[in-house]
Amino acid sequence: MYHVKEAFYTLQGEGARAGRASVFCRFSGCNLWSGREADRASSVCTFCDTDFVGVDGEGGGRFASAAELAAHLQAMWPVASEGATPYVVFTGGEPLLQLDAALIDALHAIGFEIAVETNGTLAPPAGIDWLCVSPKGSSRLAVTAGDELKLVYPQAEAPPERFAELDFAHFYLQPMDLAPRGGHGTTLAATLAYCLATPRWQLSLQTHKIAGFA
Repeated sequence: MYHVKEAFYTLQGEGARAGRASVFCRFSGCNLWSGREADRASSVCTFCDTDFVGVDGEGGGRFASAAELAAHLQAMWPVASEGATPYVVFTGGEPLLQLDAALIDALHAIGFEIAVETNGTLAPPAGIDWLCVSPKGSSRLAVTAGDELKLVYPQAEAPPERFAELDFAHFYLQPMDLAPRGGHGTTLAATLAYCLATPRWQLSLQTHKIAGFA
């Protein structure tokens, strides 16, 4: 059984593949925060701004098999898409709590390329085509190599220096969005300054929020 908070067709909003047409699938649940405000301060990840609790979002639900979920996601990809490989991005919460070999095989069988955005604390199944790790706080990484490391900045317990020598093709810093608590402009300035001082890190912005799409 797969528990999906939401799933919809959109453009990738951030990181190395920003702007690419994608089926976006957010799994329910996370291993670093319950999703309850009462638990935020005591969690490993204290700044998450995402609702990943339940299955009540757009395109969400419970899916009894990999084939059922794969068909659900396939139906969201436009029929008239000649020349474009179908692309799905799994996120959460923490997608590696649910993404498994059966679902990867089912999606590959219908031609999908599979991307994952994970906190990196769980070992991924084989077959993922694009692996993005976004470290959170003091959590220990089980994934130290991949396509993209995207670090929300700043985090007192996760400075960029801690990850700079890992085996990733791309290194991104993304300013922490503190809205509605305030201070996003300050984090953007700090992120710009760090990228300018340490050029191996590139700037990632949440273009979906800037442009106003989901």
